[in-house]
Amino acid sequence: VQFVESGGGMVQPGGSLRLSCAVSGLSVGAYEMSWVRQARGKGPEWVSGMNPSGSHTYYKDGMKGRFTMSKDNAKNTLYLQMSNVSAEDAALYYCAKSSDVATIVRTAHFLSQGTQVTVSS
Repeated sequence: VQFVESGGGMVQPGGSLRLSCAVSGLSVGAYEMSWVRQARGKGPEWVSGMNPSGSHTYYKDGMKGRFTMSKDNAKNTLYLQMSNVSAEDAALYYCAKSSDVATIVRTAHFLSQGTQVTVSS
């Protein structure tokens, strides 16, 4: 399984950014998938998740209404639309199978490179 995150960059406070995660080796339509982030000097934290059908999405408190997770099954790609970002959102963002999130949070061992989001005015 391979995850390739992209779309990160520098964004001003209050700005927007869309992250992408191209997945290979598994079908995003068959698994619950998640976004996880790790800020500098902090442990990983789960950000959002989506069920296999895409009918339900879940967000960490404080992110619902600002972040929107979506996917394109045909492209086997996940997306995270970030809006009204704040300094607290600066982090490396990763995608993962939701079933791996607990291990990732415990070990900080990621299966991909992530994409860096920097928030600066």
